[in-house]
Amino acid sequence: MAQSKDKGSMEELELRKYRRMTEEPIAGLIIRLAIPTIISMMVTSLYNMVDTYFVGQIGTEATAGVGLAFPVMAIMQACGFMLGQGSGNYISRTLGEKDIKRSETMASTACVYALVLGTLILTLGLIFKEGLLHLLGARVDRVNPLTVSYARDYTSIILFGAPFVILSYVLNNQMRFQGNALFSMFGLLSGAILNCVLDPIFIFALDMQAGGAALATVISQIFGCIVLYAGTLKSDSLKLHLRSFSPGLYYIKWIVIGGLPSLFRQGLNSISVLALNTMAGLAVSVELADEAIAAFSIVHKLMFFAFSLALGFAQGFQPVCGFNYGAKKFDRVRQGFSFCVKTSLVVLGLLSVLGLIFAESLVAIFRDNPEVIAMGSVALRCQCAVFPVMAVVSLTNIVYQNIGRVVEATLLSVARQGRMFIPVVLLLPRIIEPAIWGVYLSQPVADVFTFALALPLAIKLMRELKFAQ
Repeated sequence: MAQSKDKGSMEELELRKYRRMTEEPIAGLIIRLAIPTIISMMVTSLYNMVDTYFVGQIGTEATAGVGLAFPVMAIMQACGFMLGQGSGNYISRTLGEKDIKRSETMASTACVYALVLGTLILTLGLIFKEGLLHLLGARVDRVNPLTVSYARDYTSIILFGAPFVILSYVLNNQMRFQGNALFSMFGLLSGAILNCVLDPIFIFALDMQAGGAALATVISQIFGCIVLYAGTLKSDSLKLHLRSFSPGLYYIKWIVIGGLPSLFRQGLNSISVLALNTMAGLAVSVELADEAIAAFSIVHKLMFFAFSLALGFAQGFQPVCGFNYGAKKFDRVRQGFSFCVKTSLVVLGLLSVLGLIFAESLVAIFRDNPEVIAMGSVALRCQCAVFPVMAVVSLTNIVYQNIGRVVEATLLSVARQGRMFIPVVLLLPRIIEPAIWGVYLSQPVADVFTFALALPLAIKLMRELKFAQ
């Protein structure tokens, strides 16, 4: 009797959520869901920015070392986003179809896979650590030996956080796709606050330096993960049970369909950072290699922090998109997409103006080194010049991913960081003099090419949804 009552209560909660997602005015609904999601995305980027800030107080070599190690964290984030977005997209559509059982099974299955995949990354990372560092560019023939030492210390510790980092992203995304963005925000925010407290203690008070930054991040991620799991118990989110785990190919297939674009987007981000660090170090003299890597590392984190505003807004739209697409209310999907694009263009435009005006001051926050500031400010201004076009790219990518159109979504994910950026960053420094300007221009050029690809796909999608009514 109790079990039947609990089931009835859960169905009633999901019915109220369904009505909210499919009947409330689009603009207000998206804004309400987007605000905590934007905060969550900014918190995600804050982890790396806080480490960069405190590590920057140690020296340029430390900033460069952590910058070289960044792709390791990006790989964990890529796996977390793949499982989280893949399962979350499926969950929002099945909730839109009022199928709670399949939603619960997917939620539990993705969380189990997160722990398994995180443990695998931890094990392989420790076994092949030296080869990994060599691949990342932490080599004494390219950079200062002290930089290599900092990269090794940071990587050795950050790997232990892999299972919790991946599980955190899965829980965060699943809660957002269910329309519980506020609880997902609390989970990430609690970890970020703890990281801000622990960083100066471990780095300076305990004299652990770069390793202390990594340890603070790992502890904070574990704490945030616990808070997120507690949120699934206390909120109206789907409940996680080991007995609901399904190892069959059916759920793996839908995780891949919904999450593959995120894996490519985040995974190629780590490869593009590796390519950028390599070309930045080669484009200047050996004496300035550490400064160049530090500068581009800082700019990358600043741009990701700014981009998190647009991405958070887009991801706030995801549950609305999924519910309404599942309910076949395609006109609401079109309205939401149009509203998000217009709002994001305005927000990114304002951020671009601020970046163009205050470039030197923003870079100097993280490292007060004349060479780092000089190179970083030029790179930041170049990226800000075309930054608003990413509103169309990110929203088009996310909507295609949300409705299960994996080919188009993956194409856009690969385009910016892979098919467009990597060839550009490898080519431009070889044909432009001085070579460092080829590195400066690589991301803006890639963004323009990606926009040229995304725009016709966006127009095509809106036409298809219009005639699907």
